[in-house]
Amino acid sequence: MRFKGISLAYALTGSHCTLAKAIKVIEDLVREGADITPILSNAVDQMDTRFGKAEEWKQKLETVTGKIPLRTIQEVEPIGPRELFDCMIISPCTGNTIAKLSSGITDSPVLMAAKAHLRNHKPLVLAISTNDALGINAKNIGLLLTAKNIYFVPFGQDDYQNKANSLVAHMEMIPDTILLAKQGKQIQPVLVEYKKE
Repeated sequence: MRFKGISLAYALTGSHCTLAKAIKVIEDLVREGADITPILSNAVDQMDTRFGKAEEWKQKLETVTGKIPLRTIQEVEPIGPRELFDCMIISPCTGNTIAKLSSGITDSPVLMAAKAHLRNHKPLVLAISTNDALGINAKNIGLLLTAKNIYFVPFGQDDYQNKANSLVAHMEMIPDTILLAKQGKQIQPVLVEYKKE
């Protein structure tokens, strides 16, 4: 029960192909005692894709966490003044989210939640999943790697032959990343080989 008594915000953004892995991590964290509040980006909240329907994802999250996901800017704004969470995770964290976070843009529930959480000097853990990480978004990842209170789940190239700019986090390393981030430490190494399942 490594996470007993720990309150986590777990935000999911629109890398729909990795949502199932994210929910598996949430199940593992709950099993280890974490109190998790899910937060959804507009894409996860509203889009049906070949990876699943929005309503099905929301139902799975509610079943696993016992909480209705937060889906609006108004719902997440109190995270800051009420200091609701010990740590916040964005997983999967898309290139769009990375770009906006690094620029201080807060135009979605996930980005507002991150801003509200960071004002309390508590850790924000990012598990990236984006096809442009080694392209136009490389500079944004670089900025976030040096930002205070932001920590990365180790990541690697998931398909360097067909998608040379793509990076995906090792989702199974989220729990260990959280525990170290709560101590103010970045898990190492950050750049790791990515093995397809």
